[in-house]
Amino acid sequence: MRRILALAAAIPLVMTATAGLANDLVEKTSPYSVSETLDRLAAAVEGAGATVFARVDHGAGAASVDMDLAASELLIFGNPKLGTPAMRDNATAGLDLPLRVLAYFGEDGLVRVVYHDPASLAQTHGLPADAKYIQMMTGALDKLTSKAISVD
Repeated sequence: MRRILALAAAIPLVMTATAGLANDLVEKTSPYSVSETLDRLAAAVEGAGATVFARVDHGAGAASVDMDLAASELLIFGNPKLGTPAMRDNATAGLDLPLRVLAYFGEDGLVRVVYHDPASLAQTHGLPADAKYIQMMTGALDKLTSKAISVD
């Protein structure tokens, strides 16, 4: 009986946490293909003096095991000048750094660009919400993703 009560009490907490995760996502629509969007993002990142650490092609991964997945790629990038102070404040910030941006082909036929709002980094890892590096990450992600999806 205690297990049932504990489970019943935990369900609303799990549902709240799941809803909270979705609220920290920033989403934009790209007029380009998934690959072209991330090519443009990588160029913007490098042009801003940051480093692209990795690019993950989830669609290729799925194809390698004979499964279908709509185009979906992840770019992992950052600038140690911003990430290091966050990790000095709390080493666990390293779980969410470097920054990540996902581009995927949605069921509605649109290419979406999605990333976590850096404010969630502060909340998750107990970092100061008003830290300059959080503000700079927020501005950089907005500027870089906007550049990647802008129509030339």
